[in-house]
Amino acid sequence: MIGHRKPTHPGEILREDVIIPLGLTVTEAAKRLGVTRKTLSALINCKASLSPEMAVRVGKATKTSPESWLYMQAKLDLWLVEQKPREVKDFGEVIAA
Repeated sequence: MIGHRKPTHPGEILREDVIIPLGLTVTEAAKRLGVTRKTLSALINCKASLSPEMAVRVGKATKTSPESWLYMQAKLDLWLVEQKPREVKDFGEVIAA
């Protein structure tokens, strides 16, 4: 299991740690990222996942790595999936070729 606490959505990090402290409006931030206001709004309100395309845009705008933004999304995605019980049987012993 990834962890007990739900990971923070990358859109929330973008909103709380970048957009708000810089005093940007959603419209202005969207323009700077080259996306629509609707697209950015869905992300920062945690209604949409961060795509690789958006990770590159956010990484360039914040001078951070796109991988760090994608890692946040991957952690959240895995945590959400692991909350659902699944019946899975192991493959047994694997024999090396």
